[in-house]
Amino acid sequence: MRPIWKGAISFGLVNIPIKLYTATESKEIKFRFLHKKCNSPINYERHCPVCDEKVDNEELVKGYEYETGHFVVLEDEDLEKIPLESLKTIEIIDFVDLADIDPIYFIKSYFLAPTELGVKPYYLLFKAMEETGKIAIARVVLRSKETLACIRLYQNALLLETIFYPEEIRSTQLLPELNQEVKVNEKELSMAVNLINSLSTEFEPEKYRSRYREALMELIEAKIQGQEIAVPEQPEKATVVDLMEALKASLAQVEEERAKPKKKGKKKKETVKI
Repeated sequence: MRPIWKGAISFGLVNIPIKLYTATESKEIKFRFLHKKCNSPINYERHCPVCDEKVDNEELVKGYEYETGHFVVLEDEDLEKIPLESLKTIEIIDFVDLADIDPIYFIKSYFLAPTELGVKPYYLLFKAMEETGKIAIARVVLRSKETLACIRLYQNALLLETIFYPEEIRSTQLLPELNQEVKVNEKELSMAVNLINSLSTEFEPEKYRSRYREALMELIEAKIQGQEIAVPEQPEKATVVDLMEALKASLAQVEEERAKPKKKGKKKKETVKI
């Protein structure tokens, strides 16, 4: 992996030189647009409708629309003049409990790795956070934007996770469907609790797979091999109108699944690189 950012973590008078690595990757299968006539890939072109000409990357500038149709232009030199200490520093503001942060705030994860000069203070911070059970709230500028982030422990590394500012989280009060009183039947509630308890287990991330992605890969592989694509019939699910009956049926289904012997399936090898 290549680092995407280099800087330092600072808290108090401690300065830890680090490198930033992307910790996650999308496994989304991407498609290219082709010309139907000849199957040639169609490239994305930047076109100015006023000048009626193609615009190269070096001719692009950043613009902020402060009124409809009115823009102020910002050059890279203007952005560099913004007096932020977090341009090359992950500035720790507070230490808090991870349980205090709602998952809605999390955006993207990055690995933090020390430079040669940062190894000892890096692991000192790691051990101190491990001892206290705390995570750090910090500010950092990534891709010309200052963002809020948290630093927490992940396996044997420090993980930086960008998080939304409070004003970026929309309120549920904007949902008119939720502005009504609903009475919950005690028997239905009890049945729902039993269903949740029967489905409760330890979190094992490796057992979850993208069924859509696997099916799409099989479709792509069949196309490559020139095979006929077979579409299996999908069993129709019975429509249950009564909520209590739906809960009972769900519990019965869970018990039936648990009674079945577990089969050890072989992992399919993917032959097309994503």
